[in-house]
Amino acid sequence: MNTADLGLSEEEGREALRREGGGGRRVGVPSTALFTDQYELTMLQAALKAGTAGRRSVFEVFTRRLPEGRRYGVVAGTGRVLDAVENLHFDADVLGFLRERKIVDEETLRWLAAYRFSGDIWGYPEGEVYFPGSPIMRVEGSFAECVLLETVILSILNHDSAIAAAASRMSAAAGERPLIEMGARRTHELAAVAAARAAYVGGFATTSDLAAGFRYGIPTVGTSAHAFTLLHDTERDAFQAQVDSLGRGTTLLVDTYDVAEAVRTAVEVAGPDLGAVRIDSGDLLLVAHRVRQQLDELGATDTRIVVTSDLDEYAIASLAAAPVDAYGVGTQLVTGSGHPTCSMVYKLVARAASADPGAPLAPVAKKSSGGKTSIGGRKWAARRPDPSGVAEAEVVGTGAVPAELAGHQLLVELVKAGEVVGRESLDAVRDRHIAARAGLPLSATQLSRGEPVIPTEYVQGPSGN
Repeated sequence: MNTADLGLSEEEGREALRREGGGGRRVGVPSTALFTDQYELTMLQAALKAGTAGRRSVFEVFTRRLPEGRRYGVVAGTGRVLDAVENLHFDADVLGFLRERKIVDEETLRWLAAYRFSGDIWGYPEGEVYFPGSPIMRVEGSFAECVLLETVILSILNHDSAIAAAASRMSAAAGERPLIEMGARRTHELAAVAAARAAYVGGFATTSDLAAGFRYGIPTVGTSAHAFTLLHDTERDAFQAQVDSLGRGTTLLVDTYDVAEAVRTAVEVAGPDLGAVRIDSGDLLLVAHRVRQQLDELGATDTRIVVTSDLDEYAIASLAAAPVDAYGVGTQLVTGSGHPTCSMVYKLVARAASADPGAPLAPVAKKSSGGKTSIGGRKWAARRPDPSGVAEAEVVGTGAVPAELAGHQLLVELVKAGEVVGRESLDAVRDRHIAARAGLPLSATQLSRGEPVIPTEYVQGPSGN
């Protein structure tokens, strides 16, 4: 990355590289102050008037259940959360909007004008797996500064973790075959960038989305669509134009007209060094076998076969025995393969009785029927392994961590006294996910419906300070 080319000073360039872990580029992000629900601000106003806004508080992000049939969840979006926390500030335009709409009073506006998060955030490291009840993120500070983060944190984690979970299932089904993320045209343009990032966390190798490549350093790929073939007078003309421009290693799309004829023409044009052919329709299992046989007969034994066409993890698994070299996935990925959210919540679990920094924390929890109960107290989490080192339980507790679990704790420090300390490169996050998934029982990657692959156990103790 040449930061001078971006118009950055040397100091700004170093900061950009530091933030992105050496990959991708730092892109200006507007204030995230209004990525919130109105009641966060009205609660703030009421708490300021009541004198309770400064009480030390602990909020936790967790989910009560996994999407139906899923065996594990995937933490994704943590890096984006850290960016959002850093960029949550109320500038003149935002304050003017709040004043004009009379959403909060002048006292609250003055408080917001000086807002910067100064608390601590702990969480599961990005790429880690999680289960029902896992304290995925813990936010600590005054009630006032923590409550403002609720909506934006949930917005990011619920979306990105849903995409990453789908991506993880797909990458497990694909095995060693690479996956291409290509869902930009199937979702909101900004969601597409976040989805590409989450897919990379979940095990995808590349993306077609250039904005994701620019921002996060994800490898990008892409050659041509059916429109390019239809533009030319003949399929041969289209293939020749593409090879002349992109070289023999390009990927030619062979299902615009007749697949067998297209494969023959592709090899005649590019020769046996043709990089790949792409199949986007039809019975992919049958067509892939026929194309592989034809390519081999034509001497293009190293030409790869890429398949696309509304794939999901089940379709990918069904192609395991087919001579396919890579998969391109769009719609099902960016919609979470049927589960576009993780149903994560952000709940107050402990608070002090006063604004005194030394006041002890007391556990608090909502009492509710209908499956919406919560467990109070600031929590730790550890994953207990069996004698062979495979995870056997997610242990969540309050108070002291049992000695036998001390080396298996999951939460790491992300923000300390308002300063981000847990930013990582995306490649490190991706590697962590692959390792975390490998540490689960083998049934974790089964696509048949089932319960979470390990149970969550609770250890109750004092909430701690």
